Amino acid sequence: MERLIPLSIPNFEGNEEKYVLDAVHQGWVSTGGAYITKLEEMLAEFLHVKKTVACQSGTAALHLALMECGVQPGDLVIVPTLTFIAAVNPVRYQFADPVFMDCDDSLCMDPVKLRKFCETECELRKVSENGQDETCLVYRKDGRRIRAVVVVHVFGNLADMEAIMDIAAEHHLRVVEDATEALGSAFETGRYAGKMAGTIGDFGAYSFNGNKIITTGGGGAVTAADPKELEHIHYISTQAKDDPLFYVHDEIGYNYRMTNLQAALGVAQMEELPEFIRRKTDNYLNYQKMLADVDGGYLLEFRADTRPNYWFYSLVLDDEVIARAGGVRCVVEQLRDKGVQTRPVWGLIHQQKPYQRSIAYEIEKAPYYSERIINIPSSTQLTDEDLKYVVECLKEIVLI
Repeated sequence: MERLIPLSIPNFEGNEEKYVLDAVHQGWVSTGGAYITKLEEMLAEFLHVKKTVACQSGTAALHLALMECGVQPGDLVIVPTLTFIAAVNPVRYQFADPVFMDCDDSLCMDPVKLRKFCETECELRKVSENGQDETCLVYRKDGRRIRAVVVVHVFGNLADMEAIMDIAAEHHLRVVEDATEALGSAFETGRYAGKMAGTIGDFGAYSFNGNKIITTGGGGAVTAADPKELEHIHYISTQAKDDPLFYVHDEIGYNYRMTNLQAALGVAQMEELPEFIRRKTDNYLNYQKMLADVDGGYLLEFRADTRPNYWFYSLVLDDEVIARAGGVRCVVEQLRDKGVQTRPVWGLIHQQKPYQRSIAYEIEKAPYYSERIINIPSSTQLTDEDLKYVVECLKEIVLI
């Protein structure tokens, strides 16, 4: 192996060590401390929202959002199949069931099929819940209520939120934006011009896992359109303490709060976020130039009316290339042997063992992309020489 170019690794070029050691020296290492508040404030300012709540992980953020949506046992929640499984598992945490939706060419949820499903497979009904009458969407085949839709902004590419929000409003669905890969992605035109990923729906969830654009090791955050709902999320994320001195709890709570040590790392990372986005953008544009004249595959573009964070880059391989190489797995293995770490896109969630009996609606494009995409190195530390080497290896193994 001549060299090693990892897929996506964290970058600690700033004040990470200084702030973490400061938290240690202060003795505030658990779920209390000034760095948690500071990180929440920095995130809110960056996202142009009033408040955020820092939590244990992106998965915890999604679970908190679904709880606040009122998802009940037996409910249905519409989710994408082309995503990481953590976007779907919180539905089951609530003893609800997913309805899997196809992607469009952005890899995000297809709003055309979403509308078709709501209009042809479901109907609006008046129901009585908690002593109040309300209109809800139900699945015709079994009468189950469809409570929400989880929209994932895949690899930092933004979903068609104008269409999805219109569908949700018409069909009384709550919208959870999974922006775990899209911190910093924003719309530039249209109804949501200037709005960041995660700030358009009822709730937005973020992840700071080790491979994300910024990291706290583990960790996440959530925001909400309704301040009262966000305050309740904060309350249940900290064990639902009504009286922390005498340990009074009026609801079931969760140990979902971020630690001060994690937040100290996050504060330093937030200081570097604009620079990280700039580097990710430059890397993508350089890849695009170097791959412009090749046959056998193409670099998937991001939505034209957006300013993405360019978190991950997707190379779509032609059928002939995949066949010649012996399949996507063989492509990944051959690149690994050259020291270039890549990965295939996720296994589709509706095909995973826990979800094979769930509703999957007209899944067509997701398998196409799942069988043809590899993600190529996208770390913020990549040099021009690294990029050239990756492209040389791609040309040698799969591209012409």
